[in-house]
Amino acid sequence: MAALPLEEISAQLESPDLRDRMVALASLRHIPPEDAVPLIKKVLDDESLQLRSMAIFALGIKPTAECYSILVKILENDPDYGIRADAAGALGYLGDTRAFEVLARTFYEDTDWLVRFSAAVSLGNIKDPRAREILIQALDSKETVLQEAAISALGEIQDIDSVDSILRFAQSDDWLVRQRLAEALGNLPTIKTISALKYLEKDSHPNVAAAASISLKRLEEQGYQA
Repeated sequence: MAALPLEEISAQLESPDLRDRMVALASLRHIPPEDAVPLIKKVLDDESLQLRSMAIFALGIKPTAECYSILVKILENDPDYGIRADAAGALGYLGDTRAFEVLARTFYEDTDWLVRFSAAVSLGNIKDPRAREILIQALDSKETVLQEAAISALGEIQDIDSVDSILRFAQSDDWLVRQRLAEALGNLPTIKTISALKYLEKDSHPNVAAAASISLKRLEEQGYQA
């Protein structure tokens, strides 16, 4: 199907029908960022939270010079926690290390766990080693999802020194935590890592066992053996 002309998409984004606006926004998928972002901006303040969420995600995957500042403004000022969480996540997609400070501040100061979760995930996505201290602290969070995010992010930033800190989650009652651990260990090659992955490979939950096998294979292909 041929792409719609930009003028038609622009007009459709102003339609009173939400479905029309959503279709128009989705049609920007194959449009270059420089052309797409001015149109995405038209619905950033839409009455529909769902459409706003889609638009914010789109800014993360259609990077231009202004996307970073737009997302930071939304993250720091929007009253809706879901929208703030979307903005934090989109900053991670940008992969811009300038986001470290704002994501760190969000993790410490935002009162909603979903926003803090998105900030922790994005700290991993931007792969900034300065996130280590924040993520180590997040391991002690009362919210399991924050522990999951921190484990994954420590793997993303390849923080070898965190292995001892995350291995305690091999005994977690939550299989998703154990899966995140198995995945993260695939980026953290140490002797203890190999032993832990062989243990997790025998996990009672198939997803955990599969993740451990994949991580072991990745490490072995890189020359790491028990």
